[in-house]
Amino acid sequence: MSNVLDDTKQQQILALGRLGWSLRRIEQALAVRRETISGYLKAAGIAVHGRGRRSEAKSKPAISEEVSTDSAQAKPATRAEVSTDVAPVPRPGRAPSASACEPYRELIAEALRLGRNAMAIWQDLVEDHGFTARYASVRRFVLTLRGASSPEARVVITTAPGEEGQVDYGDGPMVRHPQTGKYRRTRLFVLTLGYSRKAVRLLVWHSSTQVWAELHERAFRRLGGTVRVIVLDNLKEGVLTPDIYDPALNPLYRDVLAHYGVVALPCRVGDPDRKGKVEAGVGHAKKTPLRGLRFETLDEAQVYLDRWEAHWADTRIHGTTKRQVAGMFAEEQPALGPLPLEPFRYYRFGVRTVHLDGCVEVEAAYYGAPPGWIGHRVDVQWNDLFVRLLDPKTGQLLREHVRAPRGWHRIEDADRPRRTPPKTIALLEAAMRVGPSVSTICDHIHRHEGEAGVRRILGVLALAKKHGPAVVEDAAKAALDLGVPTYRFLRRYLERRPPVPLTLRQVDPLIRQLTLYRDLIDRTTGDPS
Repeated sequence: MSNVLDDTKQQQILALGRLGWSLRRIEQALAVRRETISGYLKAAGIAVHGRGRRSEAKSKPAISEEVSTDSAQAKPATRAEVSTDVAPVPRPGRAPSASACEPYRELIAEALRLGRNAMAIWQDLVEDHGFTARYASVRRFVLTLRGASSPEARVVITTAPGEEGQVDYGDGPMVRHPQTGKYRRTRLFVLTLGYSRKAVRLLVWHSSTQVWAELHERAFRRLGGTVRVIVLDNLKEGVLTPDIYDPALNPLYRDVLAHYGVVALPCRVGDPDRKGKVEAGVGHAKKTPLRGLRFETLDEAQVYLDRWEAHWADTRIHGTTKRQVAGMFAEEQPALGPLPLEPFRYYRFGVRTVHLDGCVEVEAAYYGAPPGWIGHRVDVQWNDLFVRLLDPKTGQLLREHVRAPRGWHRIEDADRPRRTPPKTIALLEAAMRVGPSVSTICDHIHRHEGEAGVRRILGVLALAKKHGPAVVEDAAKAALDLGVPTYRFLRRYLERRPPVPLTLRQVDPLIRQLTLYRDLIDRTTGDPS
């Protein structure tokens, strides 16, 4: 293999290869050369499918031997030979001139004003008013009120059962917020299966990387299994850096999908039609059950949406497949992947620079990195129990520490330097130039705390820069006299020190100004007091 791809791209290639995709199809989806794809598939022992799709054509039925080719038998029967024993079926009569929707004209007009479509209006009439006519009657009546619109043509992407799922966000209904008491727009998360069009719709107040990943987990639990590929757009919760050839996935989202055995396949930039099935699912929910409605609580809105999903969305005949969604999902569910025994353990992450003391800071605590990483940036993951330091290029685990309280240091003995680093020596020499007392305190800090005290030595030098070397030298003498040679004592001493007495040069201008002020009072009032 001439090219070396990152782990995410390799997982995508192997997952799509196991699905039986051809080299050309994988090349179009991932923007990777077929030669590179073939090398990775062969190295993993996965069959390589060349140009074209696998044979899916069904064999034609054999011609029955009982069918005669005699021209006399093939002669069609004449009109006189047709039996007339069966009475002809009468043609249906014409529909009445008045529509069945006429008694509900005001209700339909008000629903149209709120933006609800014909399907939503028909469902409301059936559930709330006992409407017995079919949806076509409502659709015709709506067309007479607002006119017809021509739909746009779309490309249909066919996938195997359990192969693909598509995810997206949309605008949810207005719900009263529990804290402000005002109606606020919610967010609608939709996961749609590519084969059956079965959808899971969930409502949340806000979005984040962890919320986005948790919604995937909830959707997988509701479906009872996982898909092999998730198609998404380039929102920040899933993709950190959008790119046509090599998008960078959010590490938390990537690890959650890996925990469930799923590979993310971001759409190309500016190509949202690749996930048109979930786009249609989001639009269908926004226009049909949720348009123009408001709810008092988020749970109430979710219950209403779930009831609509089971009663209407799952029982409908899909316009593309011409089959019921629930029936197709019953075929697809056995093909879904198994769920893991335990849910994913979430963590927070970030990027940190290794300080001069060889540590990185996480929530006011400090954790040691291996030697040679001072000044370099590392990826950090942490939760309530552990802190992990990772190589930003390879993702390799560098160090794992137990969480420490604020202000503490966690450094392994193997990572402590045997000799004083040159930068630390330079800091001690700078403290010596401030004053002998300051130098004594810095030496004491380094001798007792080691490299973990470098930050406090920097703090002492910062105090000298802020207050002046002479003032900090006097504070250092007081600290040594009291037997408290620490940075914290110096800082508090300088913050609470008494005001410095004014010199004669500073007092003389004040006396002259006061004399002029008294003379002015004498000339204006004549009263020196």
